[in-house]
Amino acid sequence: MKWVALMPLRGGSKSIPDKNIKAIAGRPLFFWALKAAVRSKCFDDIYVASDSEHIRKMVAAEFPRSVSVIDRSSESASDSASTEVIMLEFLRRVPFDVLSLIQATSPLTQAADFVDAKNKFLHESLDSLLTAVHTKRFFWNTKAKALNYSPSTRPRRQEFQGSYVENGAFYFTTADVLTRDKCRLGGHIGIHPMAAESIHELDEKNDWATIERLLHQRILSMGMQDRLRRIKVLIADVDGTLTDGLMVYGSTGEILKNFYTRDGKGFDQLREIGVRVCVITGENSPTTTARMQKLRMDEYYPNVEDKLALIKEKLVPWGVTLDQVAFIGDDLGDLEPIIHVGISFCPADAIEQVRAASDHICTGDGGAGAVREVCDLIFDAHVGT
Repeated sequence: MKWVALMPLRGGSKSIPDKNIKAIAGRPLFFWALKAAVRSKCFDDIYVASDSEHIRKMVAAEFPRSVSVIDRSSESASDSASTEVIMLEFLRRVPFDVLSLIQATSPLTQAADFVDAKNKFLHESLDSLLTAVHTKRFFWNTKAKALNYSPSTRPRRQEFQGSYVENGAFYFTTADVLTRDKCRLGGHIGIHPMAAESIHELDEKNDWATIERLLHQRILSMGMQDRLRRIKVLIADVDGTLTDGLMVYGSTGEILKNFYTRDGKGFDQLREIGVRVCVITGENSPTTTARMQKLRMDEYYPNVEDKLALIKEKLVPWGVTLDQVAFIGDDLGDLEPIIHVGISFCPADAIEQVRAASDHICTGDGGAGAVREVCDLIFDAHVGT
């Protein structure tokens, strides 16, 4: 059987502008559920279909090898089109036996959910499957009629079987069911129960803070501290990262830049615990050189066009692997290192693409505390071991 996953991403969003690519917990919304699907290894192929070229490029940048990006028709991306329209459109283009429809608005989906759901689908010979959250709440309709219990014989909680609330995280549908019923659910239907917190779907602005908080909690619980403790090298960009990105030209043409004084102490603390510090920049400024001398920065590399290539070149001399490297940057020239190093950071005022790709968005701006924040995070993780 060929298992294929599809995440439809529309370019327009009424409730939350650019919702599908808006950064949540440091990554674009679509990233979380897609990453879970990739890590699950449940699918022969994973696709994103979008009417937006900007979205297609962002997905390709995040998942250059593991996700195929295709366009979708304007008809399937209209406000009135059902999700089944894009599913049927996809069926005409890509052959499969089972299709998983993945919703970007459920970023709390985990790889284990796909694995368990697939096992259930196969074991019970299902034709389609939905995800849901089990609840023992009593439900009523708008006409004040009880839906899942009898008020005259109100059950005790321990005796009440409860109900399932569809959370829309993902669905499994065979090609036969989709062709015959033109619907994602049909035939022998099964339910994959998910964690209670996954009841939250990101549809309205009020949902955003709740889900972002849950994601941050999950990131920390899934080993953020372990990743920080593995770091042996911290690399920082200069303009917009160690500085505020502004350049002031003096009367004789010299360039003046604003650096953050407290970054120096952060670098010193890392050196004390054996973490190497390094600065890489695409510029070559006497002002920056003077600051590097003040910081006693032995590993300073100006005029670097391909920062990731230099980092990979230094791994052997440094005696580290890429997952032991941390990087902080703010602009397009920093994007490749941010995507590939062990853990990545960016200032709060970094450009959108960098914010979306970084593991952690600092509370401080470039040249205003961002680098010191990263130094403190790494230092605290190491000292706490």
